[in-house]
Amino acid sequence: MKNSKLFSHEIAQKAEQFGCLPEEWLTEIYQEKWFKLFVPKELGGLGLTLPETLKIEEKLAKLDGSLGWTVTLCAGAAWFVGFMNESLRNEIFPDEKLCLAGSGYVGGKADKIGDKYIISGSWTYASGALHATHLTANCEILEDGNALLDNKGKPLVNAFLLDRKDVEILDGWNYMGMIATGSHAFRCENLAVPLSRAFEILPEKAQLNAPVYQYPFLQFAETTLAANILGISNHLLELMEQSFWKRHEYRKYDKKHLDYFEKLLNKQRKKHNKIRKEFYKQVANSWAELEEKSKISKSQLRKVSQISRKLTQSCRNITSKLYPFSGLEAAKSHTELNRVWRDFNTVSQHALLIFPF
Repeated sequence: MKNSKLFSHEIAQKAEQFGCLPEEWLTEIYQEKWFKLFVPKELGGLGLTLPETLKIEEKLAKLDGSLGWTVTLCAGAAWFVGFMNESLRNEIFPDEKLCLAGSGYVGGKADKIGDKYIISGSWTYASGALHATHLTANCEILEDGNALLDNKGKPLVNAFLLDRKDVEILDGWNYMGMIATGSHAFRCENLAVPLSRAFEILPEKAQLNAPVYQYPFLQFAETTLAANILGISNHLLELMEQSFWKRHEYRKYDKKHLDYFEKLLNKQRKKHNKIRKEFYKQVANSWAELEEKSKISKSQLRKVSQISRKLTQSCRNITSKLYPFSGLEAAKSHTELNRVWRDFNTVSQHALLIFPF
């Protein structure tokens, strides 16, 4: 983030045009190791904590929604390093241009036959798929054609690490925003992989000892997504304010209109800053509890989930209140304001953060 010009509107437009992150951004990502935010230093990563990472993801999302989201989802997939066995970690993660993309969707079946899994399926919304060296995929587990069940009687599900060369990317991201994330689907059929490519994403199954791998996946996902929504809304608020004052230059609003807008803006900014502060406070509390007790209480996890959802809802409300003051600039399809508005109203639809509870 040393060179802000690198993330200009012009380059962001180019990213939208091609539907993926441009080479300028990828070069910076590899140099800064943003795809390896959670990967241990000994494997070429940054080895950061969750609170440290959220601040970076918020800043990246403010620069560009697709940039922040792709880094967040790919770094999140690389967080799975903590649940993979040592030989797989050492084989895959030292690559300087490592990029894991993945899907939370259980879209496949993996049949254990001898010393291999035979995998077939298709998975949706793999952000960063076009840049990926590997993809992660959730599969129902079979053994010699027979479905396996967990201790609750439900289909047993494991995650798998697949090589990019072994899957087919399906062009399936046809939405108004977050276009440069390239969040395409992928599939494979009768793909044989070693047993070591399977892993379970549970704190008790972690293979590495760093606290970050003990952070429950649900709240890990909620907080990282919320940080992106926060960053994009920060950008959107700035652009909407700029657009209003630009309109004022030729419309010459009278004093009562200017006073109304300024009071509204200040009120919404205070709300925004307050809930941002509370979000980071609850994450910090959960992290401190994890470091001190090696576990986070259910009550604290509920607070993290609640504030992530509340933050998302607040960002929706605040931006919607200020949006009308942007004028038609917000509706012009090639303006920065329109792009950020489209990104915000796409990413804030994520199913994980729709409900405020």
